[in-house]
Amino acid sequence: MPEPVTSVTFPPAFLWGAATSAYQIEGAVREDGRTPSIWDTFSHTPGRTADGETGDIAVDHYHRFREDVALMAELGLTAYRFSVSWSRVQPTGRGPAVQRGLDFYRRLVDELLAHGIRPALTLYHWDLPQELEDAGGWPQRDTAFRFAEYARLVGEALGDRVEQWITLNEPWCSAFLGYGSGVHAPGRTDPEASLRAAHHLNLAHGLGASALRSVMPARNEVAVSLNSSVVRPLSQDPADLAAARRIDDLANGIFHGPMLKGAYPASLLEATSSVTDWSYVLDGDTRTINAPLDALGLNYYTPTLVSAASGEVKGPRADGHGASEHSPWPGADDVVFHQTPGERTEMGWTIDPTGLYDLLLRYTREAPGLPLYVTENGAAYDDKPDPDGRVHDPERIAYLHGHLSAVRRAITDGADVRGYYLWSLLDNFEWAYGYGKRFGAVYVDYATLRRTPKSSARWYGQAARTGTLPAVEPAA
Repeated sequence: MPEPVTSVTFPPAFLWGAATSAYQIEGAVREDGRTPSIWDTFSHTPGRTADGETGDIAVDHYHRFREDVALMAELGLTAYRFSVSWSRVQPTGRGPAVQRGLDFYRRLVDELLAHGIRPALTLYHWDLPQELEDAGGWPQRDTAFRFAEYARLVGEALGDRVEQWITLNEPWCSAFLGYGSGVHAPGRTDPEASLRAAHHLNLAHGLGASALRSVMPARNEVAVSLNSSVVRPLSQDPADLAAARRIDDLANGIFHGPMLKGAYPASLLEATSSVTDWSYVLDGDTRTINAPLDALGLNYYTPTLVSAASGEVKGPRADGHGASEHSPWPGADDVVFHQTPGERTEMGWTIDPTGLYDLLLRYTREAPGLPLYVTENGAAYDDKPDPDGRVHDPERIAYLHGHLSAVRRAITDGADVRGYYLWSLLDNFEWAYGYGKRFGAVYVDYATLRRTPKSSARWYGQAARTGTLPAVEPAA
């Protein structure tokens, strides 16, 4: 049955935003001193991305940012979450900042503020400078200290104008897709290295948060964005419940344990003891990681459904994280991932707003008093212009209505959700999928780079201007 159409109104101060990341939209990969990141190297390696596509040009936001900010203002957005390219600011991952690189972000922030749009800055969205990867990457402890230095440089440059800061975006993907399954840069497939990377990303967060606070006004918010999974067991059988707990530890507890509670879950350490001895967690690390947060960002797309294996596990792993012979779930080879029932997006991900509601209520319980933001949520569809050049995407409108309704229901039930960032503002380079998956509210013709707001962008803009979700035609 379709969801009944009712008026859904949000608090007056609620932020209506959109999100992007540097490598996916900026292009200009060799301009103004920028050097390669791991994603430049990965995308230029044959066989790593769909059709060998790269972010060399992406959607040329580096040169078209004023046009893109004007679009945001026209739509009525009140916030914009973007990421900084580390190798544009600090090309080797060490030493002083390159002012030409920082100047781009200064111009972007000034343009946003001039249009009344609140900037939300993410320091790390997966694009490690290649020189740091050559020195060992995230499995090496030193990378966390290099990140803290980088955070301080950006905080000094932009802390007077940017009030919302996010240290890391989805460290799970950086650690486990980058070093475990190898479907993301740098493409390594070492289970023990993936756990080392997770710890050092956690340490980078704690060190980076402290570095930011040492150079920025006290009014600024420091947060992190986690792609926390909503892990559901296939049944209430004790073996399936245990499997769900194991995946929950690897998806969620490995980050929110030390960040929010100052300790890794004992069940995680036990379940991964055959992979690593965790000797790289040194005295004082978890205290550093447990740096106070001003807010927590949560990214949500689809729930995860698991069971214990019954007999030999066969076939592809249906966890929604790309095809690889190597698992991103160290110590969990006997857990089976299942496709959840229901309608799907072009990514093959089930549309289920109840997962977002459950996620917001979970963190309301686990981190009481901590403000929450939905820092990513959205859907890919096979969008195409009609003969008049318009792009009508009713499926995305229905998706947004369902998920924003879930956010409002969570607020009603006690969650302190301060804002929502639609993923994504623009169609862009979708990592290993190249340009084949369109998440944008704004359609980009990749041949001409012309921007065309889709009907979902107009719908979302009306919601941003009124604070009320526009009506959606019930499904036929």
